[in-house]
Amino acid sequence: MVAFVVLGLQSRGYRPFERAISAMLLLIAGGFLFELLYVGPEPAQAFAGLVPTLPGEGSAYLAVGIIGATVMPHVVYLHSALTSRRVAAASDAERRTILRFERWDVVVALGAAGLINLTMLMVAAELFHGSGVAGIGGIEDAYAGLGSLAGGAAALVFAVALLASGISSSSVGTFAGQVVMAGFLNLRIPLAVRRLITMLPALVVIALGLNATDVLNLSQVVLSFGTPFALIPLLLITRDRAVMGSFASSRRMTALMGAITTVIVGLNGYLLYEQFLGTR
Repeated sequence: MVAFVVLGLQSRGYRPFERAISAMLLLIAGGFLFELLYVGPEPAQAFAGLVPTLPGEGSAYLAVGIIGATVMPHVVYLHSALTSRRVAAASDAERRTILRFERWDVVVALGAAGLINLTMLMVAAELFHGSGVAGIGGIEDAYAGLGSLAGGAAALVFAVALLASGISSSSVGTFAGQVVMAGFLNLRIPLAVRRLITMLPALVVIALGLNATDVLNLSQVVLSFGTPFALIPLLLITRDRAVMGSFASSRRMTALMGAITTVIVGLNGYLLYEQFLGTR
C-alpha cells in the first residue's frame, strides 16, 4: 500500500517520485553507516574482503545474487524511461551536457547501492562471524542477533533501514514492471492493474508464508541472470554509429563493457554448472 502511494506521486511529475526514492535511499545509507560505525570492523580485513573470491560451497550463489541486487537489470529500463524525454536537447552540445549529468547520476546511484551492500556484508561479518554466532538463517534472525549483540538501537536502525529498502524496492520494481509492460510488451491495460500484476509475486510469497530471505536471495539471482538481457543490447546499440552518431561508444569503452558483460555471463554459467553438474 505504501509503495502504491509512492508511485502515486508520479501524477505530480517525475520529481516528487524521485525525491521520495532518494530520501529513502539516504535513510537506508544512513542506517547502515550507523551500523558500520557502531560495530566497527577492522579496516584491513574490510579491504581484504573486496578481493573477489569464491571461498566455499554456496559462495557462487551469493556472489551472483549480490550482482543482481546491485545492478538490477529492470532499473536499466526504468532509468531509460525516466530520462529519455526529461529534457529536450536542441543540439549535440546540449546532448553532451545532459549525458554528463546522466553519467554522474548513474555513478552516484550504483555507487550508493554498492556501498550499502558492502556495508551490510561488513556489519554481518564483524558482528556474527567475529562473535561466533551461528544459525543466522533469515532477516528476523539478523534483527534478533543485532539486538542481543549490539543493543536495541542498532536493531531498531536495522529495522527502519530495511523497511525503507523494502518500500523503495517495491516502488522502483513496480514502476519498472509497468514500463516493461507498456514499452516492450505493448500491453495497454490500466495503470493500477499493471502495478498490481507487477507486485503480485511478492504478495503471493507473503500469502504462502514462504521463507522471505530464501525468496529474496533467489530473486536476486534471477535478476543477475536477467542482467545480460539488458547489457548485451545496450552494448550493441551504444557502439552502433548508425544509431548513436557521434555519441557512439569508443572501442575502449565497448571493450570494457564487453569484458564486464562476459564476467557476469560467465559467473551465471558457472553457477548453473555448480548447481546442476558440479555434484555429479
